[in-house]
Amino acid sequence: MALTSEKLAIGKAESQRPRRPEWLKAKIPGGEGYAKLKDIIDTHRLHTVCEEARCPNMGECWHSGTATFMILGDICTRSCGFCAVKTGRPEYGLDWDEPRRVVDAVKLMSIRHAVITSVNRDERQDGGAPIFAETIRLIRSEVSGVTVEVLIPDFKGSEAALNIVLDARPDILNHNLETVPRLYRTVRPQANYLQSLEVLERSKRRGIVAKTGLMLGIGEKTEEVIEVMKDVRKTKCDILTLGQYLQPTYKHLPVDRYAHPDEFRMLKELGMEMGFRHVESGPLVRSSYHAENQV
Repeated sequence: MALTSEKLAIGKAESQRPRRPEWLKAKIPGGEGYAKLKDIIDTHRLHTVCEEARCPNMGECWHSGTATFMILGDICTRSCGFCAVKTGRPEYGLDWDEPRRVVDAVKLMSIRHAVITSVNRDERQDGGAPIFAETIRLIRSEVSGVTVEVLIPDFKGSEAALNIVLDARPDILNHNLETVPRLYRTVRPQANYLQSLEVLERSKRRGIVAKTGLMLGIGEKTEEVIEVMKDVRKTKCDILTLGQYLQPTYKHLPVDRYAHPDEFRMLKELGMEMGFRHVESGPLVRSSYHAENQV
């Protein structure tokens, strides 16, 4: 049977991709403990970015008491070139029972550090910020000893929406820049680099611990990464994560290169010299990796 042109194109692209190095191999999550946690997520009709983004550290984080819950549904209004989350226009409003289900899951999973993120809900003026705030408040009021980190969208630059989240006083406010300004049109076509920096700056003005992250290997140059790190420090951002971009499917942006662990070590040292309180830097690092140690 003759190969279709699409399959031929995929095969050619596969052959041209850089081979994944040994240092990027991660253990596939499994076992009875993992299955139990997965069942809790499914039973409570919740989504985790761990699963949606196919994170290589999912099993490790869940067993260490950290999980990243994705609220506001599973359909994103944006079409970022690196992200595996479904794109579209949600045909549903805010689910006000969602914060309750997240809290119940946090209790059952014995979570010590809860990370709350979301899809973008650009069809709403508030971007879904009230659900973030309610989730933070419920966790605080019902689960003692749990720290809360939010990984938020830019809310299209709305200071009012951001303040709804900040008023709930999360322990950490995370907003990822993802890449260098030159690549925004391809990587984050509906986002704005300066607007994202402003999210971090506004959070710091409110006295919140701020955090951001970058991917390596999506077309950037090391010098550009260093310039972004300098821009981030100007906002007084506290925490930086640096990890390797991995293409989720052939429909997403290809991997340009695999950054060597030595480069990640160099960038971590440089970041600490710049004044970041904590830099998590390595090929398998993702936004929530070792997040429980960053509070």
